[in-house]
Amino acid sequence: MGQIHALRPTEGPPAETGAAPAPRRGKLTIRGLSKSFNGAVVYDGFDLDLPLGSFISIFGPNGCGKSTLINMISGLAPMDAGQALYDGRTIGETNISYVFQNYREALFPWIRAIDNIHYPLKVMGVPRAERKRRVEALLAEFDVKFDLAAYPYTLSGGQQQTVSILRALVTEPEVLFLDEPFSALDYEMTLFMREQLQKIFMKRSITTLLVSHDLEEAIQLADKLVLLSRRPTRVAEIVDIALPWPRDGAATTSEEFTALKRRCLDTFWREVKAAPEPS
Repeated sequence: MGQIHALRPTEGPPAETGAAPAPRRGKLTIRGLSKSFNGAVVYDGFDLDLPLGSFISIFGPNGCGKSTLINMISGLAPMDAGQALYDGRTIGETNISYVFQNYREALFPWIRAIDNIHYPLKVMGVPRAERKRRVEALLAEFDVKFDLAAYPYTLSGGQQQTVSILRALVTEPEVLFLDEPFSALDYEMTLFMREQLQKIFMKRSITTLLVSHDLEEAIQLADKLVLLSRRPTRVAEIVDIALPWPRDGAATTSEEFTALKRRCLDTFWREVKAAPEPS
């Protein structure tokens, strides 16, 4: 399993490790990925190449295995067969962080928000003074305006998810996984969080893989959009998103954005209406 530093409270801590390695470029290479659940084939010999250093959104029909894909290539779930390599290195050799959909389960409710952010550094054995320096630098960079001395359950949903994202970033990951991170937030907070996520990517260029059920969100945030098919899942299309950064709400009404969305919808509906392959 990779070095994942954003765990659910019910999971054990990650193995101790040293400082995060320098960011790498190259490719995320997925080969021969296979996965079945109770005899139902989700992936069967699935291959995919993606550039590291990019923001990649994953979108497709309900039940096609979007979350399953990132769970497997992040090391959270086992593969039946296959491998994922990050610039030729295994998951275990790659510094990974993961932000879960359900922020209420992802944070430790019995410790304050600031201590949740410190937690992965503490597990890694980072000295107290260095932990303090890194956390303070991160908070200054992203201008957090709410009280981090509060317990998570006293914070709003958006504030809790912000804490989850900061905890994921404090380890300086090479790859950041986001599993529908805004789906439980109201629309106003979702728009705000999209803007924050863009700022993070523009400042740090962390390889980011986002699973989203919202096509507009998937396009707005991505360099590349991976459109998946029905099961057994394959890549229906990879769409390059060459829109300028940052992309505010007005960008989503531009002619270029509308054309990209129409193209993606055409592919999506073709896959939704496709007859399922025989098992």
